[in-house]
Amino acid sequence: MPNDQNKTDKPYDLEERTAKFGEDIVNFAKLIPQNIVNRNLISQLVRASTSIGSNYCEADCAETRKDFEHKLAISKKEAKETRFWLRQIANAEPNLKEAAKPLWREATELNLIFVAIIKKSRSNKFKN
Repeated sequence: MPNDQNKTDKPYDLEERTAKFGEDIVNFAKLIPQNIVNRNLISQLVRASTSIGSNYCEADCAETRKDFEHKLAISKKEAKETRFWLRQIANAEPNLKEAAKPLWREATELNLIFVAIIKKSRSNKFKN
């Protein structure tokens, strides 16, 4: 019998997870009122959050270990930056604070995942 699970049912599909996170941030950004303060915050948030997945995709296709670790390090930094922008938006728009919390947690989890992958990659470098 064929497997009826689709790609999003995989618990550890990091490419899908980072893409979904970017989509969730884009949808959240649409809730933020447009004004002179928020425009830059929205732009920075969307750029940082969608960069997480794009750099992960590049890391997944890296030709060298150094390139792999570099792209993952960028994803890690972008996850931390996303948390920063979510905090700024929650401050600028307190009514969105609760909606931002799960996104902040996911950015934190992604950051920790990238830290672990980089650490494992670096420790494996010395086993070869």
